[in-house]
Amino acid sequence: MFKTILVAVDGSKASEKAIEAAIDESKIRKSAVNAVYVIETGLFRDIPTDSTMELLYTKFETIGKEAFSQGEDVAKKSNVEIKTYIRKGHAGDEILKLADEINADLIVVGSTGKSNVDRMFLGSVSEYVIRNSKVSTMVVRV
Repeated sequence: MFKTILVAVDGSKASEKAIEAAIDESKIRKSAVNAVYVIETGLFRDIPTDSTMELLYTKFETIGKEAFSQGEDVAKKSNVEIKTYIRKGHAGDEILKLADEINADLIVVGSTGKSNVDRMFLGSVSEYVIRNSKVSTMVVRV
């Protein structure tokens, strides 16, 4: 049923669980696994672009790559290949755009992200993806 899985990662405990769930699903279904980390540029919209911004983007890319490495370790142990993407923009929009581009038929997201505010309720990115996705969406709780 699910041939192409897209999992959103941000380095949080919930995204670690989401990667594990995506890999477990892929083993059952023999699906391709893709992971996306989005640098949320909306947070910096009013800050002038300069070398500080480039340093911030570089830092966020490093965080994304660290989040991927956790997933890649789990995937390797399970003999599952995982393809990774780093995007910039609104996290929910970028997840959905990539899902369309790769013809994902399942999106896996964690229930909350890294911010403390997100921990009080279903994460805003997760909720956005659920409400706007054209394909099945799995929400993984910690």
